[in-house]
Amino acid sequence: MFFAGCSDEQVLFDFDYVVLLTAPVWVIEERLRTRTGNSYGKNPDELARVLRYRETVEPLLRRSAGLTVDTTASLDAVVDSVLRFVQPHSE
Repeated sequence: MFFAGCSDEQVLFDFDYVVLLTAPVWVIEERLRTRTGNSYGKNPDELARVLRYRETVEPLLRRSAGLTVDTTASLDAVVDSVLRFVQPHSE
């Protein structure tokens, strides 16, 4: 089972694997600006919050992650990276 997200309470859970999915700032801005079906991040205040979290929270997540994946790669490459990380441990 895979869970996605981030919250202050995540330290209360004992996850088998922690994967950080990351992207450069310009990619995050572009994805938020052009996505459809969800307006979050289009408001300047929301965008500023997202970028502030990337600057302040991502380094903390990076320290606890067993794997960090740059999501500028193709979706297939990202999925393959995550599956390679968890599969050797699950056999």
